[in-house]
Amino acid sequence: MPYICNTTMSLTVLLFNPRSANSKPRIPNSILQIAASINNKHEYIFVDGNLETDPQKKILDYFRERKIHVFGCTVMPGPQLKQAIPISKKIKQLYPNIKTIWGGYFPSNQPKSVLNSGYIDYIVNGPGDNTFPQLLNAIENNLPVNGIKNLIYKKEDQILKTAKEDLLDLDKLPELPYEKLNAFYPLQKYLGKTYLGKKTIAYHSSFGCPFTCSFCAVVPIYNARWKGKSAQGIYNDIKFLKEKYNGDAIEFHDNNFFVSEKRTVEFAKLIKNENMIWWGEARIDTMDKYKDESLAIIREAGCKMIFFGAETGNDAVLKKMDKGGTQTGAQILKFAERLKKFDIIPEYSFVLGIPSDTEEEADKQINEDIEFIKKVKAINPKTEIIIYTYSPVPTEGSEMYNNVLASGFKFPETLEDWISPAWENFDLRKNPLTPWLKPYMIDKIKNFETVLNGYFPTESDIRFKKWQKNIIRSWSGLRYHTGFYKFPYEIKALQKIWKYRQPEIEGF
Repeated sequence: MPYICNTTMSLTVLLFNPRSANSKPRIPNSILQIAASINNKHEYIFVDGNLETDPQKKILDYFRERKIHVFGCTVMPGPQLKQAIPISKKIKQLYPNIKTIWGGYFPSNQPKSVLNSGYIDYIVNGPGDNTFPQLLNAIENNLPVNGIKNLIYKKEDQILKTAKEDLLDLDKLPELPYEKLNAFYPLQKYLGKTYLGKKTIAYHSSFGCPFTCSFCAVVPIYNARWKGKSAQGIYNDIKFLKEKYNGDAIEFHDNNFFVSEKRTVEFAKLIKNENMIWWGEARIDTMDKYKDESLAIIREAGCKMIFFGAETGNDAVLKKMDKGGTQTGAQILKFAERLKKFDIIPEYSFVLGIPSDTEEEADKQINEDIEFIKKVKAINPKTEIIIYTYSPVPTEGSEMYNNVLASGFKFPETLEDWISPAWENFDLRKNPLTPWLKPYMIDKIKNFETVLNGYFPTESDIRFKKWQKNIIRSWSGLRYHTGFYKFPYEIKALQKIWKYRQPEIEGF
């Protein structure tokens, strides 16, 4: 029987986590965080689209059975839109008096299309730990909302944004209601087998990031601010999940877990004797400042792999991306080599096909990035390479954003447009939505990626057997070394037959 708070509480809130991937579900930390903010204040219900075959039916059943006042939905760009949009629309059609509140990166970055839809009432623009309960109080008592921080809403025909709230002390926030989530969905279902362990915990230990990369959806929300939970606080949570639910590995889903060397080392020393493998995201120029002693402690404490946004080996392009900090192409190569001696696998992501003034310039940059990636692999073959084709993100005011608009690119204007086949698939070979990229460039990127993944199969695919890796590597070697990437049908066939798992698509 699902957990229901004391029915004497004033409002009933349904918190929905739309499906985010076709692979195993992770702990839904976003709706857990919001639930913590209203725990013992309002009644709430969890619905997780990752664990429901028909989440709309589940949600509407709750609406028929109970008096729901507020529908809250977390929405990331991409897959979550497929459920968030039609379900939110259906709720407003059937229950027009229900207040619908969206949070997450998508609505914060696309407030016009969200609020102009007519079926979303409010957007929580960043952390909702204070915003959400204050908004519920305003809804319940018919109070004005203009004084509530981190809020975007529509008044008459005008979209209004309230002031940004200072980042809160995470150690003073309420504990996440794991056991209440467990009453709706057994928490064991969230602790799946991954490259890291048999029962992997998804955990978020900080808000924001102190940098301003012009291609990142985080930037407009946090404005180069970052605040992390203490090492002891993180350890206490992980220890609880280990002892209560047998978690044995950790994925830190922070935008930037390794901002503070002091915090990271403190946590490593605390977690060392728990025998847990862990992974997180970092910046190369930040971690390159870490002392060798710190890197050794981190690895000894179970840190096996770290994700880094390498982006490109071209210093001029890095500047255009407004990476901030001191990252350079030379540093990317040097750091990959440095991590070898600590047995930490660097997971480098690259963004190919960024905005360029001419077709020739765009093609030249793609060729240069391909050669740079091969240099990385030559220096440290264990480096995991993640390749993305540039997809515009509206970080307004940045040089790259202005170049995107000047090229003639347009973002979808309505919510329905965001889940239209043309945008959802982003199939640049058939429908080149970015004017500076041509179909042959996309072919080049995808074909190189296929050959690269053939010659260097990811270590994180736990289903891929050693003999399979040996075969596909031998078939890919000549192509990789000669630079002949066209028509790699034989490699694609093996990857499809063996269901090769790409980290950039499915994670671990």
